[in-house]
Amino acid sequence: MPELPEVEVVRRGLDKWASGRTVSSVQVLHPRAIRRHQGTAQDFAAQLVGRTLGPAQRRGKYLWLPLPGTGSSLLGHLGMSGQLLIQPEEAPEETHLRVRVRFADTLGTELRFVDQRTFGGLAVEDADPADPDAAPVSLAHIARDPLDPRFDDDAFLAALRRRSSGVKRALLDQSLISGVGNIYADEALWRARLHYDRPADTLRRPQAELLLASAREVMSAALAVGGTSFDSLYVNVNGESGYFSRSLDAYGREGEPCNRCATPMRRAAWMNRSSYFCPRCQKLPRPRTS
Repeated sequence: MPELPEVEVVRRGLDKWASGRTVSSVQVLHPRAIRRHQGTAQDFAAQLVGRTLGPAQRRGKYLWLPLPGTGSSLLGHLGMSGQLLIQPEEAPEETHLRVRVRFADTLGTELRFVDQRTFGGLAVEDADPADPDAAPVSLAHIARDPLDPRFDDDAFLAALRRRSSGVKRALLDQSLISGVGNIYADEALWRARLHYDRPADTLRRPQAELLLASAREVMSAALAVGGTSFDSLYVNVNGESGYFSRSLDAYGREGEPCNRCATPMRRAAWMNRSSYFCPRCQKLPRPRTS
């Protein structure tokens, strides 16, 4: 699933190539692609046609483009395999094209939502009047992400150190901190020398601060090279892949030498996923005794 850096790359592309353009027509080719929309496909299209798309915004892994003057936005989530692509109008249709948005200008490009597994989707949704960023109402429970200027470090660190669950589980809790997924959690934990299953409430303040700084560093580094692509399912709006997979220190490196101490990296099954870690650099502390 695309994580914060990948979604931010897509947001920047949408801001450049879709924001400021007026919608002329909308074609929904698969109903699951708009299942989060509170209405029919006809209603979805009607709320977009004639509207100008505002600046692209993001909260964690969610994207939205405000519809100025309506109090609503076009909200999108990429799910496991979703792609928002800017394509020439005459380009052949992708096999898994789900929604097509055309514009009332002469640029000759259109916005396409392509999704092989149809876990992602689009919707037109009202904004939350209590949110200073006017985010869609369904994002009220989604925390800000560590690259957001409004992210509250102190509040996050305090909440993290109150959690008795494993620290990786806390990192993946989108109500605590958004945008972090399996890849960047493993990378941040490796950089901070923390075992994924260490209870978060055993972290000292400097350790928690280092973990947050590590998450910021690794996601900023990934963002600089277009994110992480392991296959063709994640691409930016122009269909280009990211290259951070070449710089990973933990994720996907089972059996390879740790880039810090040369100990073979391990993979462990974890919550229907995998965790990659160094057994020497990221030891699990002994259980607390009562």
